[in-house]
Amino acid sequence: MSESSGKLSGRVTVITGGAHGIGLAYASRYAAEGAKVAVLDIDEPSAKTAAADLQAEGYEAIGVHVDVSDETSTIKAVDAVVAEFGRVDVLMNNAAIFSVIAMSRVPFDELAVDEWNRLMAVNVTGTWLMCRAVAPHMRKNGYGKIINIGSGSMFKGSAPLHYVASKGAVYGMTHSLARELGGHGIGVNCICPGNTISEDAPSEADLARHHKTALTRAMQREETPQDIVGAAVFFASGDSDFITGQTLVVDGGSFFH
Repeated sequence: MSESSGKLSGRVTVITGGAHGIGLAYASRYAAEGAKVAVLDIDEPSAKTAAADLQAEGYEAIGVHVDVSDETSTIKAVDAVVAEFGRVDVLMNNAAIFSVIAMSRVPFDELAVDEWNRLMAVNVTGTWLMCRAVAPHMRKNGYGKIINIGSGSMFKGSAPLHYVASKGAVYGMTHSLARELGGHGIGVNCICPGNTISEDAPSEADLARHHKTALTRAMQREETPQDIVGAAVFFASGDSDFITGQTLVVDGGSFFH
């Protein structure tokens, strides 16, 4: 990991799904770069623990409960951040059903309709609702950064279908949001990680899957959350102020985009 450069000094950052895995890595790096960090998660105790750990290191952080699939919950969570820090500069839409909240890895015609609907509610509707919740605050300030998390799998046609479809929707949403919000000084971009060791306690099957994927990369090793945080800092910083509607694939060369 690159050394901290203070590129996010004073910026108020909101990270959904920030209490575990990759989300926790984003929160830690943003704090180290000088940001004020709001860790949002459906797992409220872990969100508060993550924030307390950051505070113990001397950083400004809060933990806030959110269910991104619920409109009222997203508005309440963003209001809590604004009440604490005064504004929102950066939204990282990281919350998703994938590993911490597990999904099925079965052929498309074996997926349960209820699971399809729940995954779409979190991964797609949740991204939209969080953008809706922060947009008025960013418009008011004439500035903001929205970073959506897609997946390299959507370029490869990988299984499982419901997850790939959800990330394809986020990819398209990024373009539309960038067009709608650009006039207000708000940049919207997308990061597409590859298969990443993001589980809190990966099983042998998980590790075998990650190793198999690593062999398909130009850089043949497993991907970790620390491989992605640099891109997250870039899109949250002033270095990307004139970049919007773009997608950056961070996968060690598994797919060339």
